[in-house]
Amino acid sequence: MSKIKVLVVDDSAVVREVVKQVLETDPGIEVIGTAMDPLFAMEKMKVQWPDVIVLDIEMPRMDGLTFLHKIMAERPTPVVICSTLTEKGAQTTMQALAAGATSIITKPKMGVKRFLQEDASNDLVESVKAASRANVRRLVDTTVTLAKSPPKLNADAMLAPPTAYRLAQTSEQIVAIGTSTGGTQALEAVLTALPRLSAGIVIVQHMPEMFTEAFAQRLNSLCQIEVLEAKNNDRVIPGRALIAPGGKHMMLRRSGAQYIVEVVEGPLVNRHRPSVDVLFRSVAKVAGKNALGIIMTGMGDDGARGLLEMRNAGSHTIGESEATCVVYGMPKEAKKLGAVCEEVPLHAIAGKISAVHAMVSGR
Repeated sequence: MSKIKVLVVDDSAVVREVVKQVLETDPGIEVIGTAMDPLFAMEKMKVQWPDVIVLDIEMPRMDGLTFLHKIMAERPTPVVICSTLTEKGAQTTMQALAAGATSIITKPKMGVKRFLQEDASNDLVESVKAASRANVRRLVDTTVTLAKSPPKLNADAMLAPPTAYRLAQTSEQIVAIGTSTGGTQALEAVLTALPRLSAGIVIVQHMPEMFTEAFAQRLNSLCQIEVLEAKNNDRVIPGRALIAPGGKHMMLRRSGAQYIVEVVEGPLVNRHRPSVDVLFRSVAKVAGKNALGIIMTGMGDDGARGLLEMRNAGSHTIGESEATCVVYGMPKEAKKLGAVCEEVPLHAIAGKISAVHAMVSGR
């Protein structure tokens, strides 16, 4: 099996060398070159085109965002953004994801060498592997039309599994969505298609901390519904979507007659925080048949078991079809478990969500 060929583009010599060293600890990855800016990168790419590009945003002569647009227009290629953890960097990175980048790796302003070698090494390797499997043409089309691994914990690390499903159907309907690689574009496609009056939505999108706020702000500016980064005790109400903040888990709770979210610290679950399984399990426990569960494009299996628990609790469950997934991983694993009631293409998901509200409101 051929190795994944990677080109690293960053104006820091330290970052280029450390990223190269980290990636090449995996026998399935080969760094075929490094470049200090996009112009040097383009010269190297004339000789050998990479399978994946690890790209900095802020660089001299040509910035990473301009380079990304050029790549996606000429020859769509998986790109992993390596971005500084700043508010400005988060806003620019959202533009990069909207332009077709597959995922984000963050780096601090200080201590970047230790951070990449230790804290982020596994994320870096896994992001490159996921990117290599991504259907970037599908990602671009969606945009246009709109090392050692840590122990893999499951949702038991955050809350006990549901034991009984005796929840009566109510007029308060909840939609729970889980997604990962390719999910920023997919969520934009779904949420921008929703009318102002839609069922309350809770979302886990695998994304680093600080970036979910910028992502929510971007969607809020584009959608008829209100889109917010979730805060502890926020209400889930019609016409609002709450996105789990990066670096924290989000769970659905019942407070009297109202649904609220609990945003909490906790261990990585399925190597993610936030975890889709944690959200889906909480929805199964407190909403049951009053909920719609949706699992969309993404690498791995986070959310598959939680979606099965939702289905067992009486929820209707949907998996995004392979035909429209950027990475048919999470929906595939959910389908294999028997967690998916039906598979639908991306463009049909908004209609399924709208139907939930229409059914309850008697329209």
